[in-house]
Amino acid sequence: MSVESTRATMDRYFNADHSDTSMLADDVLFIVMGTRQEARGPEAVLSLLNYFYHVVFDATPIPTNMVYADGKAVGEWDFAGKHTGEFAGVPATGKEVHVPLCVVYDIENDQIKQARIYFEVPAFLAQVGAM
Repeated sequence: MSVESTRATMDRYFNADHSDTSMLADDVLFIVMGTRQEARGPEAVLSLLNYFYHVVFDATPIPTNMVYADGKAVGEWDFAGKHTGEFAGVPATGKEVHVPLCVVYDIENDQIKQARIYFEVPAFLAQVGAM
């Protein structure tokens, strides 16, 4: 894979707004590194993303930094939105949050094979008054 094809795969993924599985490998694995929560397979990945962006938060990822390499991509975002459901043992607060988010992607054959998600739970807890 080239850097250009990695970027093209990721652009398709980001532009799909978590609604298209065509750029996810059949055996894709997303891992939330802080909790070791895993989502295996395209439908499970979409379910995990829906949970984060539309169930426990009403949030949007605001990109702050992207790095592309041959078969790898790393992104940083400001996960910005409202806390709308129980998360990390904290019932919904309705508070606006801005949580640092970093994801490392492995790409094979123009599809995402794995993603490792780093979500700054301590920043979330501080913003909702749980620390």
